[in-house]
Amino acid sequence: MVAEVTGHGISLVEITGGEPLAHRQVVPLIKRLQAAGHKVLVETSGSIDISVLPSGAITIMDLKPPDSGEEAANHWPNLDHLRPDDEVKFVLASRRDYEWSRDVVLRHGLADRVAVLFSPAHGLLDPAHLSEWLVDDKLPVRLQLQLHKHIWPPDARGV
Repeated sequence: MVAEVTGHGISLVEITGGEPLAHRQVVPLIKRLQAAGHKVLVETSGSIDISVLPSGAITIMDLKPPDSGEEAANHWPNLDHLRPDDEVKFVLASRRDYEWSRDVVLRHGLADRVAVLFSPAHGLLDPAHLSEWLVDDKLPVRLQLQLHKHIWPPDARGV
């Protein structure tokens, strides 16, 4: 698999889809990719301990707000394992999700430690509303759109 990835001639590799950390072979794969000269990003739901990720791998960790229905799955000790190049992402469906996420960012000083991304859930939260709230609160986070849902049909898989 590493030879196939390397054969594409692209140095940046992102491992995502479902929950990569649920697969016992992901850490050895990351190490092999790094040894082959790749910069590796791991997009995780944040429900599994990220401390197993090798040095140099960049974590993009979701934190699940209330309207996701997955808030209980957040593995809060992961916040202690974030490194400066990591990112924390919130996908927001409502004002309630925004306020919960804003409070998490402020309570844990996340914006001082890592890049923080707020993304409106496609079709559920108007990006204009989210951007207004961010400006009103002067929250030091980046607004991110779910581009894959703007480029391809929202229900497309494998893109």
